[in-house]
Amino acid sequence: MIEQFEVMITPFNRKRTARVYLPEDYYQNDSRYPVLYMHDGQNLFKDEDANYGVSWGISDYLAASGRKMIVVGLDCNHEGYKRLDEYGPWPSKEMSRVFPVNEDSIGGEGKAYIDYIVQELKPMIDDTYRTKTEETSMAGSSMGGLISTYAACAYPDIFKRIASVSSAYWFNQKEIENFIENSDLSSIEKFYMDIGTNEDTQSIGSQRYVDSSESVHYILKNKITNLRPS
Repeated sequence: MIEQFEVMITPFNRKRTARVYLPEDYYQNDSRYPVLYMHDGQNLFKDEDANYGVSWGISDYLAASGRKMIVVGLDCNHEGYKRLDEYGPWPSKEMSRVFPVNEDSIGGEGKAYIDYIVQELKPMIDDTYRTKTEETSMAGSSMGGLISTYAACAYPDIFKRIASVSSAYWFNQKEIENFIENSDLSSIEKFYMDIGTNEDTQSIGSQRYVDSSESVHYILKNKITNLRPS
């Protein structure tokens, strides 16, 4: 079952839809569940809500597999290129020339966005639902993969399992590599990452996607024991 409500992302004073998947028998027992936080919440559960008409099918997969967990999906910012601002941990002058924005730089709100999840959204979810507070994961694709990797480095004692899918590391390549290098990731239990060979965004071609992820993978494999693919 999916519960939906509105939250205020206080650092930006922006309202946003939060979607929470609960196991079908959640209200028939008193069990506690691990929690997975995901970005682009509108794309997670229902095709009719998804940006391109096809969702991740997260709820269908979990129901069919019998995996018991809570998934919290926070919708992205649909206003212009504000999604890039919120999912970009550092401002990028280069990317302001790649994307048609009338700004000197783009991105840079990612730190405040992750701080909000840790300091406000997670406590609210933990107070509202029966969660295993120490079993918290994060996953996202493209820019969502970038910001999930940032979250692992910023809060490795909270987000202990990460999935970074088709990640747009190129948005903040040098910064995310340096951040990984200087982070203690010894508490990360699992880190999954992948990249397709036919990815592209604006003028960012597929080879840059591949090279970008390979560069990050090279650093991560020396920091995290359980890194998949390895």
